[in-house]
Amino acid sequence: MKYKVNLKKTEEGYSIWVPGLPGCWSQGKSEDDALENIKDAIEAYLEVVDRLTVDNEARYVEIANA
Repeated sequence: MKYKVNLKKTEEGYSIWVPGLPGCWSQGKSEDDALENIKDAIEAYLEVVDRLTVDNEARYVEIANA
């Protein structure tokens, strides 16, 4: 899957977050570090969502990108 991420240069390096996953953010000393770190954050975020919704009835839908 691909996720859109936003980057912001800070005094410490880069802050990075996923607009489509509220609260999913990370940081890194370089842009490349931040991009690698957000991958781990996304995986952890999705694992928590799966655990919290394990007993919920769910369906999958597919959408076409515009």
